[in-house]
Amino acid sequence: MASMTPEQHHLVQRVRALVDDEPDVREVSMFGGRAIMVNDKMIVSAGKTGDLLVRVAADRHETLLGEPGAEQAHMGAGREMGAGWITVAPEAIADDDRLTFWVDAAMHHNLAVTGGQSAGKSSRGASQDSRQIVSRPDPTSTSHSDTMNHFIEE
Repeated sequence: MASMTPEQHHLVQRVRALVDDEPDVREVSMFGGRAIMVNDKMIVSAGKTGDLLVRVAADRHETLLGEPGAEQAHMGAGREMGAGWITVAPEAIADDDRLTFWVDAAMHHNLAVTGGQSAGKSSRGASQDSRQIVSRPDPTSTSHSDTMNHFIEE
């Protein structure tokens, strides 16, 4: 993998600490940064300057753009990424609670699209293991009925 800047390395360590309990986590060089993958899908990518590219649900995109330091993600100069891709400025995630907010928003989307399983796992194999379903709050929700999403935890 490509070498990381000190800012990027520190951010990757902070994100890993938040998701290391997930059963399928790995790092991949992607989008000019170091992506954290959960269940074979990117949740976030740490940029060289310590910024964070976050993958979120497209229907939450506009609401999340209202968060401090959030902006529409770009793929190079003048090429906007689609709905569900947000870049968060380093100063907006300097606080652990704010970083947790963004990682939780990304995990909410990840678990909704993966069902908590990596693409390589069959549904038969998953039903035979000892995991249990627990609740994870949706940090971006404004109503109580929208605040729970399920994820798998060992």
